[in-house]
Amino acid sequence: MAAYEEQEYDRPFSLRVWAKMFPFFKPYKKYFATTMGLNIFLAGVDILVPLFQSYAIDHFILKNTLEKLVPFAVVYVLMIVLQTVSVYWSVHAATTIEMNIGRDLKWAQFQHLQILSFSYYNTTPVGYIHARVMSDTLRIASMVAWGLVDMFWALIYVMTVFGVMFFLNAELAFVIMLVVPGIALLTVYFQNKILRWNRKVRRINAQITNAYNEGITGVKTSKSMVIEEDNDRAFWEKTAKMHQAASRSARLNAVYIPMILFCGSAVSAIVLTRGGGMVQQELMELGKLSVFISYAVVIFEPIQQLARLLSELISCQANIERVTDLLEQKPGVTDREDVTERYGDAFFAKRENWERIRGDIVFEDVSFRYPDGREYVLEHFNLHIPAGTNVAIVGETGAGKSTLVNLAGRFFEPVEGRILIDGVDYRERSQLWLHSQMGYVLQNPHLFSGTIRENIRYGRLDATDEEVEEAARQVSADMVAARLEQGYESNVGESGGRLSVGEKQLISFARAVLADPAIFVLDEATSSIDTKTEQLIQQAVRRLLKGHTSFVIAHRLSTVRQADLILVVKDGKIIEQGNHQELLCRKGSYYELYSRQFEEEAAMKVFGNGT
Repeated sequence: MAAYEEQEYDRPFSLRVWAKMFPFFKPYKKYFATTMGLNIFLAGVDILVPLFQSYAIDHFILKNTLEKLVPFAVVYVLMIVLQTVSVYWSVHAATTIEMNIGRDLKWAQFQHLQILSFSYYNTTPVGYIHARVMSDTLRIASMVAWGLVDMFWALIYVMTVFGVMFFLNAELAFVIMLVVPGIALLTVYFQNKILRWNRKVRRINAQITNAYNEGITGVKTSKSMVIEEDNDRAFWEKTAKMHQAASRSARLNAVYIPMILFCGSAVSAIVLTRGGGMVQQELMELGKLSVFISYAVVIFEPIQQLARLLSELISCQANIERVTDLLEQKPGVTDREDVTERYGDAFFAKRENWERIRGDIVFEDVSFRYPDGREYVLEHFNLHIPAGTNVAIVGETGAGKSTLVNLAGRFFEPVEGRILIDGVDYRERSQLWLHSQMGYVLQNPHLFSGTIRENIRYGRLDATDEEVEEAARQVSADMVAARLEQGYESNVGESGGRLSVGEKQLISFARAVLADPAIFVLDEATSSIDTKTEQLIQQAVRRLLKGHTSFVIAHRLSTVRQADLILVVKDGKIIEQGNHQELLCRKGSYYELYSRQFEEEAAMKVFGNGT
């Protein structure tokens, strides 16, 4: 399969993109106003400090007197105390903004991920989703809480400082101002280059996150196939690329920062030389010169900060685009507004309006192709499955056996035609209504971190302990609990890692039994269970499926001989249908599949007995 190629996010700065974030910013407008107001005050204090220094030189040092020192000291200390308090509340407000916006963005993305269709997860790696929910969200929250505030402070500070300098001495102010365009050009040039490499770092970081995720979740496969060396080499190549990009960015910074410092030092030297001459000629007071030197030393830092933050602001737009791209993903299957109004949605279900499903299913002139496919998988397909019918779907591996179930479960919808559940087009009712009354047992079932009891209870959250244990007994899942020291309270580990695949399937069976759904779906559900356990399961399945509509997707045909209807799938299309005896008599594809498997199973028994 081709590697997932992430979209490039490098559009120029756009207020429209940022406007998409305003609903997340709006609830915290009071905190924004607080931190902005406090930063205006802090910029004022930073500007006043050199003026206090000038006053002290001219009135205390040069005049060699301590007159009015006490009021001066009191005012100065009071100003420093107010500055300290303002810094505290400013940091508190900014931290509140960062934490809350980060939380809201994560929650909004996670909630949206719950309603996206399976097709999105089939085409988007987990690592890229994780990078959006975690890394991109963190960067947006940090930029809004700190970057915008710092830009505001720097802008106020620079404009006010130049105003004060021109008021004190236009000639020296003009000298300093001559260097500003050069500093700005240097900053824009280097920051654009640094920005490009930082974007590359973030793209590679998403790839590394994905590779890391796959390396952990696929550790058993890696070890069983002895491909640790290949995994290590591939991961090293990705980290080496990230190291190269990050090093390039660091080298650019290593050139840029000394150049800015040199410019600042050069300007300070010019001010000191020219200003010192003016002081000697008594054209300027020594206190004013100290103000200029103080401003000349620090003025380029906020200018540099403005340019850097502006670049980061533009860069952060890519993070916003990635997050909004996820939030704007449309589910492949959606309910109409009137349906949602009646039945509720995934987060606010109106269960009191849900009708009980009997399980009568009709495919009426259904044509279907997958969203990323060009050929029709089904064309003008008709099929009636009466309630309580056991339907088996068989075929070679990769033949497309899941298509019918995906349509019946409304994970995809027909391109043409309609599917009726109990005589009603299932689009007239909600997805949640249908999914809540379908029980799935998959070939590779997923268990959640927690105990055996908790995982079975997911079938019906209000079930009692006795009902959970009874469901387990019906499918022999109690044997799994009995093997472990803490029984039903035993932790299954992450994704059920402490259990074998067969044991996880037994737990999954018990979960489906507890749910007591109207429609069962068994997808290769006994393929990973040993023969003895499979016999127990088959007995339980026949008992459980009685009176329920069921779809059994099977590779081993010996497990579907008792099915009411067998559908044979090839190249994604149904080529034969009938019961076991009817299909054998036709001597078509089913007959060939069954004969071949019968011969293979017979050969396995021979080899297994050592003859």
